[in-house]
Amino acid sequence: MDGHHQKQKNKYSIIVPTYNERLNIGLIVYLIFKHLGPDGTQDVVKQLQQVYGEDRILLRARPRKLGLGTAYIHGMKHASGNFVVIMDADLSHHPKYLPSFIRKQSETGADIVTGTRYVKGGGVHGWNLMRKLTSRGANVLAQTLLWPGVSDLTGSFRLYRKSVLEDIISCCVSKGYVFQMEMIVRASRKGYHIEEVPITFVDRVFGSSKLGGSEIVEYLKA
Repeated sequence: MDGHHQKQKNKYSIIVPTYNERLNIGLIVYLIFKHLGPDGTQDVVKQLQQVYGEDRILLRARPRKLGLGTAYIHGMKHASGNFVVIMDADLSHHPKYLPSFIRKQSETGADIVTGTRYVKGGGVHGWNLMRKLTSRGANVLAQTLLWPGVSDLTGSFRLYRKSVLEDIISCCVSKGYVFQMEMIVRASRKGYHIEEVPITFVDRVFGSSKLGGSEIVEYLKA
């Protein structure tokens, strides 16, 4: 099929794991629709459903915080698109990059398109020196030990072919933030076609980071 008809055929589901993101969720949903559409967290989502429609915004609550990896799995069970986008709810992943992800996949036929901070055109804003060193150190360590073939292992702003995401997740054993690294490494080992899009990561404006010492320890163990 030509590019025009292929673009009409594809459907994209966006998974946005949330925990204490009441101040951000309304804006991130608005921005997603602004850049792709015509233009308590759960309470805000319910209000947004009245605006955009319950068929377009699905709220699939869980009883408590159960980990990022299991949140992806939970979200994927309800994703109806043949492509799935995973992004954060704290506005560090700006929806303005979504058209670039979709375009890159359409042009290359990639199984995964991942956003990267560590190539020309990418970057980070709002982090102090320690946070930058932690992220860089985590990537250098993983690059040295695992040779994944991508420049940004710890980023989580990605577009997946749904069948590929289902295959990768079925192999993963991690539950926390290291889940992101494990998914891209396993995808590389399986020979899936991975492309990168430069993004600028901007630190959250509202709320606090969920990344703590225990997550760093779990990352090193994994």
